Amino acid sequence: MLREIFVALWILGNFALVSAQRDSIYIKATVSEDLKTIQVRQEINFVNKSETPMQDIRLLNWVAAYQNRGTALYEREIEDRNREFHFAKPEELGTLNSLMISIDGKTSEEPKKLNSENLYFSLSEPLLPGERKKIELQYELKLPSASFTGYGVAEDQVLLKYFFLTPDSFQNLHREEKHFRDMEETSSHSIFWTVNLDVPANHYAKSNLQEIAPYYFRGFLKNDPEILISSRNYPKINIGIDGKKTEVHFGYPLTQEEKEKLEFYLPRQLAFIQKNTGILPENIFISEKFRKKEDFFGNDDIVLWKFRFPLFTPSENIDLDYFSVISQSIINENLITYKEEDHWLKNGIKTYLELDYLKTHYPEHKLLGMLPEASIFGIQPLKIFHASRLKLIERYGIAYRYMMTENLDQKIGEEFSDLSNFNETVISKFETGSLFNFVAEKMGTEKFHDFLRQYFSENSNRPIDTDDFLKQLAYSSNNSSAFLANLIEKKHRVNFKIKNFMRHDGKLLVKVKKDTADPVPFKLETISKDGQTNTHWFETPPAPSEEYYEVPESDAHKLVINSGHFFPESKFRDNYLYTKGFFSNTKKIRLKILKDIPNPEYNEIYLEPRLKFNAYDNVLFGLNFRNESLFRSKLAYSVTPYYSSGTGKLTGSAGTSYTFLPPESFFRNIILGVNGSYFHYDYHLAYQQYSAFTMFNFAKEPRSAIDRGISFSYNYYFRDLTPQMILENEYQKYNLWNLNYRYVDNSLIHEKSFGTAFQMMEDFQKVSAEAFYRYEFAPHKKISFRLFGGYFLSNNTRNDIFDFGISKVSNYSFSYGLLGQSATSGILSQQFVLADGGFKSLIDTTANQWIGSLNVDSHVWKMFHVYADAGMYKNKGSDPKFIWDSGVKVRIIPDFLEIYLPVYSTLGFEPSFKDYASRIRFTLVMNLGAVVNTFRRGWY
Repeated sequence: MLREIFVALWILGNFALVSAQRDSIYIKATVSEDLKTIQVRQEINFVNKSETPMQDIRLLNWVAAYQNRGTALYEREIEDRNREFHFAKPEELGTLNSLMISIDGKTSEEPKKLNSENLYFSLSEPLLPGERKKIELQYELKLPSASFTGYGVAEDQVLLKYFFLTPDSFQNLHREEKHFRDMEETSSHSIFWTVNLDVPANHYAKSNLQEIAPYYFRGFLKNDPEILISSRNYPKINIGIDGKKTEVHFGYPLTQEEKEKLEFYLPRQLAFIQKNTGILPENIFISEKFRKKEDFFGNDDIVLWKFRFPLFTPSENIDLDYFSVISQSIINENLITYKEEDHWLKNGIKTYLELDYLKTHYPEHKLLGMLPEASIFGIQPLKIFHASRLKLIERYGIAYRYMMTENLDQKIGEEFSDLSNFNETVISKFETGSLFNFVAEKMGTEKFHDFLRQYFSENSNRPIDTDDFLKQLAYSSNNSSAFLANLIEKKHRVNFKIKNFMRHDGKLLVKVKKDTADPVPFKLETISKDGQTNTHWFETPPAPSEEYYEVPESDAHKLVINSGHFFPESKFRDNYLYTKGFFSNTKKIRLKILKDIPNPEYNEIYLEPRLKFNAYDNVLFGLNFRNESLFRSKLAYSVTPYYSSGTGKLTGSAGTSYTFLPPESFFRNIILGVNGSYFHYDYHLAYQQYSAFTMFNFAKEPRSAIDRGISFSYNYYFRDLTPQMILENEYQKYNLWNLNYRYVDNSLIHEKSFGTAFQMMEDFQKVSAEAFYRYEFAPHKKISFRLFGGYFLSNNTRNDIFDFGISKVSNYSFSYGLLGQSATSGILSQQFVLADGGFKSLIDTTANQWIGSLNVDSHVWKMFHVYADAGMYKNKGSDPKFIWDSGVKVRIIPDFLEIYLPVYSTLGFEPSFKDYASRIRFTLVMNLGAVVNTFRRGWY
């Protein structure tokens, strides 16, 4: 009773003042005992803050995003490879169950579609600018499971955000309908909230709103309210900064050690953020969802089997994680932006603060932390890698450079919902933050901080106009940041190159090439023999340029532009130059063991031991020489000589390629290349293959699982033949021309692919097509269908080597990685490759005219699947034949080692055959790249 009286008095004392200033929302919410439903009485005092009359009011009903599989949220969850929503039970979904509404005391007609995320209410007369409407609502919310997004009902708590009906604060700026996608987007800003909760007994509540009394919260928010109701009372930490009090509330438990460490680090972090931005909130709420999403990227311990290798100490991890979380929370809660278009501003400022914090408190910490110090028998093997010497603050430029070399980066100004998950971090945060840091160092960090404090203060209560922000920054930096506007609107491909130098009149004249029309300044450092560094800044013209720049240190030993991945350039190899010695004006050559993050000061050749096996070479011991590091090189080469233990001879392969990476094009990349190989395909019989190829990989939507490409190749083969093979007129040399198209959709639930191929040589021309569909009908249970068709346009071959395979493939192109290429008996002859007909039973024939087949595979229990194949084929001079088979597949290591046990087929009941053991088939695919691509899906 006392609480109700207190609440009523507080409302009466403040309502008039609040209403006169801004939009306000009052909510009385009664939460059910099981936390799954909420009865809501709500009052909205809505002001038309636009400059034009409003004909209707739009309320966002974002709980409807959880209602079924047809919403934008569902699509995004599938893109992120989260299957929880797809397989949700009806009781786990969220809906708006009923709604009563009145506007200025007049009952309004209930919207016909309560399942819409955008509810429109027509006004009897236009709402003029500055006028207000009082909207009263009564409704029931059925809350979704928190397993989808983290918001909703968990076992003993509920996290509320985006569930209450709210006016769309961006309605007049962006008329398109809004849909919830779990992007931490803002639905309503600049609202004075009053939330009065009635919760089950023995439950506690926390919020980013100020708690005035138990279960009673109110205050002005520039973002959406977030409320946690839990059976556990989670901790809070009180912090005093310059006489001001900040309460940090946690929506999860802390160990005593974590709490003690945070009591030390949080004051330092908050003081740092306040000093640089002028922002110090009174109340901060950190939910477990937000902590997991926004903690420091890349400091997790490395776990291999039962071994754990920490990169940083527990104290450092807490400091790094919570600075990232706290800074993102403060920026999100205190700056008003339209995230879909202006995400880069908040994310860039947050990353700039993080970078500055690292420079202040972790200037010498390494990218790999303590990992390079790990020793094995007194040896520290990781110290041979250049990555072990890179600093933690260099991670931002390195991450961007990786995405750029794959041509998977997006422009900073891309709409947020279209950013891939990795680009959300690498582009929206890392690249933008690096650019802000670059500008700050050019204009002076204190001047940059003064600008931030003043700008945020002047724009604290209204949405930030990012164009105005960039204009004001350009003015404050004497136009040093003028290039930012263009870089935000296009893919970043700026590159500086030191061409050469010359000494003149006791000074160095350094010739620098810039390949962009944007007037990007650059930092040139001169480094003496003893390590002394001098820094010089230079402006550049608004056009591509190649000019001499003068520095006074004529005895400089080394010249460096934008060192330490300081500016996110497209490449760094041409930013270094030595001025003395044999390697003056060029780079030293360095041999490296295994792949590494490249050292741009050297021309590096990477050596990597290789081990292979086949029945004829036995164990192949090889050493790969390549210039490609962990980053793709446009001009790449790879040479791998092998010693064949089975023959005592040298074998191997070599190739080179050039990749075109147009930043804005119909193609993601175009690859031209040549290669050759020499191995054995039978005992004492070798083959040689020489190829020239081109590949066109189409540009893809970064969030899409669809990949498409066209390839064309010419291949020349020469095989050693035995006298008997020569008598049988076997092919010793032949040419193959190939044209292929592929379409792959690696979506989570519905996986599809299609490919078609045309192949020809002097004796035949054939076409083939393959379609594949895999459906996940229950969590981690799938059924797949493969359809293959092949047809010879002409076939004048001398034998069956080029025929379509039925249960075995003729590996005449040496592309399937068979362990026993020519094996006709024994375990190696039982290796199976899903190609051509795809039959698992050993049907000992081929098709020299046409073939069509259907392969079906379905999960049954744990590692056990059942399969069935059916099809028809025709050979010249004979009638078409129908064949089928069925059996059990055991997935020992999925997609690597799988066993096929035939049961019934055209041949009969196969387990009754005496030679059944020889009819068992297996797949063995050693393709690490397939695993990497699986993990990459949904990220970029």
